[in-house]
Amino acid sequence: MMATNYDSKYVLVTGGAGYIGSHTVVELLEQGQNVVVVDNLYNASYEAIRRIEQITGKKVHFFKCDILNLDGLRKIFNKFDVWSVIHFAGLKAVGESTQIPLAYYRNSITGTLNLLQAMNETNVKNFVFSSSATVYGNPPVIPIPETSPIGSTNPYGRTKTFIEQILMDLCAADPQFNAALLRYFNPAGAHPSGLMGESPNGVPNNLMPFLSQVAIGKRDKLRVFGDDYPTKDGTAIRDYIHVVDVSSGHLAALEKLKTNPGCVVYNLGSGEGSTVLEMIQAMNRAVGRKLPYELCPRRPGDVTNLTADPSKANTELNWKAEKTLDEMCVSLWNWQTKNPNGFEGFDVNPPAECLVDNI
Repeated sequence: MMATNYDSKYVLVTGGAGYIGSHTVVELLEQGQNVVVVDNLYNASYEAIRRIEQITGKKVHFFKCDILNLDGLRKIFNKFDVWSVIHFAGLKAVGESTQIPLAYYRNSITGTLNLLQAMNETNVKNFVFSSSATVYGNPPVIPIPETSPIGSTNPYGRTKTFIEQILMDLCAADPQFNAALLRYFNPAGAHPSGLMGESPNGVPNNLMPFLSQVAIGKRDKLRVFGDDYPTKDGTAIRDYIHVVDVSSGHLAALEKLKTNPGCVVYNLGSGEGSTVLEMIQAMNRAVGRKLPYELCPRRPGDVTNLTADPSKANTELNWKAEKTLDEMCVSLWNWQTKNPNGFEGFDVNPPAECLVDNI
């Protein structure tokens, strides 16, 4: 078999204008990879692409295209010589998924099938999937190994579970197809430049972006759901990991795919659990003052502890979360102070040449 010249080929990143996607695109470009980004900008802004270009000094090949648009995806795959896909695109709010489950299943599952169809037609055999620790449901063992039973408790998590199964079946059917399923825990923080970070539309769904909006004055206080968990301070435990560390995990997974491993599954987490109150204290240190919060009853479906066992990724990918909780909070506060409204107010529309219909 002839060796593949990956240097001349492209990594296609769906959802590359989003929070984790944009940070990963920066890492890819800085490593010298050729990248093409596909995003429908439903929950993202074209300003993220401009910031990527500002940070890296490189032009980004970007196309506004929904993964439900199979013909659009075909155009992009036919235009670029792609060797691997990193798939971030998808709806991502747990609460919303319980209210509009059909939209979640259609967007995430049908969209992924379209993506795999376009890959199949152009003989692209490598896939890195943005999965989630949500697939573990309420795990029996902490820290959670990749062998833990799967049992998500909401439609968002089930879309991740179903897509994982589709990829496992595809790898079993095609010995040349490789997929890395990356189950991340709780990404937080921002790029050290302060140019890029999480910019949620509306009210943030996650703890850290909400807390940073409290710090900047956009929200009056944080509501802490549950103070009666069997933990050191009664609040739930999660494994927080810096978004830059999550991004580097995708680059490590790409290297793994070059060895033709078939389907591989990795946790991306720090291996250290922190309670909600510990996260508030860490953010207090970064901001330099105490942030207001209110203790409230538990939310249905929330589990006590989701902490990763990342030893498999540490060993097989030679990857490890490097950044501390304090670095995470300092970078988040740096981003929030420089961009109090995130990307809101910037022109979200890409230039005409970035529209998939114009290829």
